[in-house]
Amino acid sequence: MPNKHILLAITGGIAAYKSCELVRLLKKQGHTVTVAMSRAAMEFVSAQTFQALSGNPVLTENGGAGNGMAHINATRNADAMLIAPATANTLAKIAHGIADNLITELAAARTCPLALAPAMNVQMWRNPANQRNIQQLQADGITVFPPAHGEQACGETGEGRMLEAAALADWLPDVWSPKLLAGKTVLLTAGAGYEAIDPVRGITNISSGQMGAALARACRRAGAAVRLVYGKMSVPLPAGLARAQQALSAREMLDAVMENLDGADVFVAVAAVADYRIANASAQKIKKSDAAPVLALAENPDILQTVAALPNAPFCVGFAAESENLLVHARAKRVKKNVPLLVANQVSDAMGKATNRIVLLDAFTETALPEMGKDDAADTIVRRIADLLPQTAL
Repeated sequence: MPNKHILLAITGGIAAYKSCELVRLLKKQGHTVTVAMSRAAMEFVSAQTFQALSGNPVLTENGGAGNGMAHINATRNADAMLIAPATANTLAKIAHGIADNLITELAAARTCPLALAPAMNVQMWRNPANQRNIQQLQADGITVFPPAHGEQACGETGEGRMLEAAALADWLPDVWSPKLLAGKTVLLTAGAGYEAIDPVRGITNISSGQMGAALARACRRAGAAVRLVYGKMSVPLPAGLARAQQALSAREMLDAVMENLDGADVFVAVAAVADYRIANASAQKIKKSDAAPVLALAENPDILQTVAALPNAPFCVGFAAESENLLVHARAKRVKKNVPLLVANQVSDAMGKATNRIVLLDAFTETALPEMGKDDAADTIVRRIADLLPQTAL
C-alpha cells in the first residue's frame, strides 16, 4: 500500500487515549500523521504526547502549528482525515454543516476523504437523532466506522465504544483504495484445518492464516462485502467483515461454506484444509499403552472442487502450496478443479511467514511475482480477480 499523509482529529472523550496507539500503528505502516485536537480532547491527553508520537506539530484551538489558516492548509496536505474519537456532538455538527471549532472547520474545509470513529454512551449511539445524523453523513459520502459493543466508561454495556486502534489502522486504507470489487460479495476460507484424533489431539498444519486475512482485507478495501470461514488462526481476524464463522474440520468447513455461499460472486479457498481425517477418532482421550494406537484415515471432501462444480458457481480462486514441481502440480490442479484462477507458491516461501512469492495461473497467462509482503500479494491477487471476473474461459 502506498504511504499516505493522515490528518487525525481528536475530540473530547475518554477514548482519546486509544488514538495514541493509533498514531503509533499508522506510523509503523509508513504513513505520515498530523494530529489536530479540540480543547476538550486536551483535557484527556496532552498535545505534547501526540507531538512526540507523530513527530509533527499538533494543531490546536489555541493556534498550534500553521499560520492561522490551519483549517485550510492541513486538509490540503492530507490524503485522508480521520476523527477518532468522534463524539455525538461532532457528528451532529458535521452532518448539519456547522463549523464552529477547529475540528468541524477542518471537516468542512477538507478536500480529502473523511472517516469517523464514533465514541459515545450506548443510549447516545441509539438515539434516533444520532442515527439520523449517521445516515446523513454516510449519504454525504463520509465513512463511518461502526463502534464496538462492550463495557463503557460510564458502566453501561452496549454499542458505542470506539474501535480499537488496531482495527482502525486495519480499516482506514479502505477510505482511499480503488473499489475494484464494488458491489461484489466475496467468500473466503482461511487458516489451518484441524482433524481430531481424540478430545485433546489432532492433525493440523503450520498455516498461520496470514494470507487469508490479507486477502480478506484486500477484498474489503476493494469494496467487496467479505464473508470469512476460518480454521485455526494465529493472526487476528480483519475488521469490517460482513460475516465470520469458525469451522475447524474439512467437513465443518464445507458445511459453513455452503451455508455462506448464497449471493457470493467470488469464492477464494485459501485455508490449508487436511486431505484426510481420522476415521476411527476416539471420543475419549487415548491413553498411553504398550501398543501404539493405529489411526485409520478417510479422505476429506474437496471444498474448492465441490463449489466449482456447482451449476451457478461463483468465480473460484484456488491455492496450491507445493514442496516440489510447483508449476507442474499447479497447472494440473487448476484444470482438475476447473477454476479460472489459481495462486501457487512453494511451502517454504509462504507458510508461517509474513511474505510470499506467488505465481498466478489462469487460462491466459502465468505470472510469477517477486517476494513481497502478504498484504501486497493479496492486493495483486485482487487486481487479477477484478480483471478476470467478466471472463469465464478455462
